[in-house]
Order: sequence, then structure tokens, then C-alpha cells
Amino acid sequence: MTDAQSAIDIHRHFAAPREVVYRAFTDEAVVAAWFAPLGGQVLPETVSIDPTVGGHRRLTMITYSGALSWSVDTTYTEVIENRRLVGREDVTGYPQFKGAEPLTLSIDFFDEGSGTRLELREGPCTAEMEALGREFWLQSFTKLDALLATSTP
Repeated sequence: MTDAQSAIDIHRHFAAPREVVYRAFTDEAVVAAWFAPLGGQVLPETVSIDPTVGGHRRLTMITYSGALSWSVDTTYTEVIENRRLVGREDVTGYPQFKGAEPLTLSIDFFDEGSGTRLELREGPCTAEMEALGREFWLQSFTKLDALLATSTP
């Protein structure tokens, strides 16, 4: 990374077994239920996930006001079921990501007590993209926490 670039690095505990948290990232219906910032949602009909090496995660999000719509297209480069997802992400339609190189996203899942520790790293990105991306993930994880608390996805 150059001086102008950074990465998102988030470690988070979820009160659910590792297999359940992993499924929250690989099951189309579950992803559609939580994956978006608080002011938006995933359009369920756009979600397509094939969690295999060379497979993909594709989806489109929209703000509740309808003012902004953007897509994320991830190609998986490493998949270890219930343990690790790594992929290259292209974000289109979000102004701050226009012209950006694909991001590398890695998510690791670890048993921690009676729950799961998730370690997420995404980048390289500019400082502005890092701030937006971090807020996106933190808001999405708030939605995932609520989903895990009310059901077993």
C-alpha cells in the first residue's frame, strides 16, 4: 500500500457458534437480511453466492430513500468452510469508490468462548474509503447482531 492507502481491520465477537456466523456470510437469504448499512438494504433478488474458490458473492444495495444504489461483486480466491473467506471485491455505483481498484476482503472465523470471533480485513483503500467501509461494516454488524439474537439463521 502507498502512504495514501490504508485498510479496514475489524475484530468482532458474535454470540453465536462459528458455523452460524459463517452461514450468515454464505447463505443468500441470510446475507439479504443483514448486509447493508442502517439506512439501506440489500435487494434480495440480486443476491447470488457461490462460496467456492473461483465462486462469487454478488448483490445490490439501496438506501431506503432510493437516493443511492450500488453493487458489490466479489470473486472468492480462498474458501475454508466455517473458517475463512477471501476474495477480490469490485464496488460499483458508490461515488467514493468510483475508479478504485478492487479490494481484497478476508474474513476469518474463530471459536471464542460460546461464540465466534470474526477478524475482517479489507483494502487497500484511501483514508476516505476506509472510513466509509469501516462504518458500513460496523452498521451491518449491528444488524447481524440483532438477527443472531432473534433467530438462528
